[in-house]
Amino acid sequence: MYKKLRIVVGIVLIVLPSLVGGSLYAQMQRFPKPEFETGYTQPSVTAPEARMTALEWVDVGVLVLVMSLAAWFVLRKRSRKGILLLSILSLAYFGFFREGCVCSVGSIQNVALTLFDPAYAISIPILLFFLLPLLFSLFFGRVFCAAACPLGVIQDLVIVKPIKIPAWLNKALSFIPYIYLGLAVLLAATASDFIICRYDPFVGIFRLGAEFSMIVLGIAFLLMGLFVARPYCRFLCPYGVLLGWMSKFSKHHMTITPSECIQCKLCDHSCPFNVIDEPTEALKPEEKQLNKKRFTIFALLIPIWIVVGGFVVSLAHPFISKAHPDVYMAEMLIAHPEIKNDLDNLDVQTFLASGKSMDQLVEEAKLIRKKYYAGSWILGGFLGLALGLMLMNQFVVRRRTDYTPNKTGCYSCGRCMDYCPVKK
Repeated sequence: MYKKLRIVVGIVLIVLPSLVGGSLYAQMQRFPKPEFETGYTQPSVTAPEARMTALEWVDVGVLVLVMSLAAWFVLRKRSRKGILLLSILSLAYFGFFREGCVCSVGSIQNVALTLFDPAYAISIPILLFFLLPLLFSLFFGRVFCAAACPLGVIQDLVIVKPIKIPAWLNKALSFIPYIYLGLAVLLAATASDFIICRYDPFVGIFRLGAEFSMIVLGIAFLLMGLFVARPYCRFLCPYGVLLGWMSKFSKHHMTITPSECIQCKLCDHSCPFNVIDEPTEALKPEEKQLNKKRFTIFALLIPIWIVVGGFVVSLAHPFISKAHPDVYMAEMLIAHPEIKNDLDNLDVQTFLASGKSMDQLVEEAKLIRKKYYAGSWILGGFLGLALGLMLMNQFVVRRRTDYTPNKTGCYSCGRCMDYCPVKK
């Protein structure tokens, strides 16, 4: 009864307004963990997941059903109303009933830890929550974002008067998810932290209870979302990077018009995410030549970007490695040995009670820091590659005669096709 009440209250709080109108902070400290009154437990990065239950398989079934229906509404029925209703039902189930878990966005960390830690075994439902949205995106576009992801849906429902962000600023902010993705993988792979789960801005709303800072974070994102549509999805979500890669190659993607485009521009005005690509004119021969030259130069610079990125991030590995509790503990005890007498410091007292010597702790911290050094080079190289490809892509001009959704950034929400005056 209590869960049903939470679902009703949550939907009223989110839907009614729409119808009417760092793990890296404080020296990368591990504690305090979020303390949710509704039973939230910070996911462990060292212990295997609990045994799978029947409900987790029900979650997988619901996920497949929702994404299948979303693809049907987008590609066959071309119904924005159908997508909207489906997204509300999905928010009720995955958001308020299942309290934001299992989460495809956070599953990135489980997969990363499984790949780098032989002692950790990911459960099949978690793995499916990671793979299935990517598979659907590869064939049908980002239908997961349209109707299945509670983090995206809760933002989509509060959009009131979206503003258009300048293209240069939008491009700059869109690089942040790459940084977040790389950090999340690095911290999970080294068994340091699950930062995506720790700083999920909406889990406190889904559970209708959280510590004050988490509630403020969630409300801030929703208030921002009134005018900047889906701010978390566009400028922070690490899973969105992977979905965008898959969707770019989708064969059956959402189209704005079912037949010939009449160039009315209504779709461009209706999209709150600025992901409608406008028609392009044929380039003059001299412009083509200049673009080819610039494209070649930036392509040749990519290896340099990779090396520079790896070097720069590797310089920060001593700081980043403090996210691991052993490294943080070792540095704290070396810098402040008097803290051993602080009986109120649970971290220190737990370490002292473990029987582990200071020398053992320091040696373990050194090994972990070596892993961070190698990982920071990989992270920096990945960011350098991403930046190089983004810069190189500026000089790729594709010939378009109609207004078309950008496959990488489009959330398949259906707003544009609903505004299109051209009917089947």
